[in-house]
Amino acid sequence: MSVGTGWRPDGPADGVVIGEGVLLDTRPASVASRLCGGIVDVLALLVGAVVVAVVLGRLDVQLDAQWGRVLGVVSLVTVAVVLPATVETLSRGRSLGKLVAGVRIVRDDGGPITFRQAFVRALTGVLELWATLGSVALMCSVVHPRGKRIGDVLAGTYAARVRGAAPVRRPTPMPPALAGWAAHADVARLPDGLALAVRQFLARADKLHPASRVELGTRLCAELGAFVSPPPPAGTPPEAFLAAVLAERRRRETDVELERVRRGEEEARLLRRLPHGVPDPAA
Repeated sequence: MSVGTGWRPDGPADGVVIGEGVLLDTRPASVASRLCGGIVDVLALLVGAVVVAVVLGRLDVQLDAQWGRVLGVVSLVTVAVVLPATVETLSRGRSLGKLVAGVRIVRDDGGPITFRQAFVRALTGVLELWATLGSVALMCSVVHPRGKRIGDVLAGTYAARVRGAAPVRRPTPMPPALAGWAAHADVARLPDGLALAVRQFLARADKLHPASRVELGTRLCAELGAFVSPPPPAGTPPEAFLAAVLAERRRRETDVELERVRRGEEEARLLRRLPHGVPDPAA
């Protein structure tokens, strides 16, 4: 039984979690989206090649056979490796085709790719994209559970969906009966993934089978109870206890952030004041 990404002793079962249970919405892109983006990129390269050919034709540049071969090799390397790697690095994983398809190339941990990863993807693409007309990349993307091609596997990246409305996550409300207890309870920092599992369980509890709902709620309460002291009042429903802990953590984190902002504004105001007791000029 699992809820969403679920919770395991070694961390979340799927997805990218940062901080205390914050899930990065990096869903793998579909093969169709990647194919659409690839077609747009190829068309853009063809248009660019035609423009360059027309410009060179008008310049009437005469090259011998040796320089012609050199220029051809340089052009192929530029189009197949240098240009894709440079574009993906500068755009943080979004070429023109990926922008149209709503796709971004990201690291396996959800972060932006570097030049090294973009270069590995482009260099591998010479064989799996250009030499085989994309057939190898297409078959690998269909078979891989996250839609990766060989270049993604070697570079440690994947294509993530960035288009579409992100799901709205409403804050967990505080159960009124537990507000007094939660205000004085000691809530330690939760392991990465546990808070996420609790939040997902509360959001989907009404859709679970009753027996599974009770079983999972009880198990999460036992895991969460190790980080909360003192325990809730006797007879507290598991879901109320989980909601109270999350709501109290959010309230305390909000108070800390507001205090940090207030102190920053106060320090900035003191730094702007004139020295030696000279009054500030009237606005």
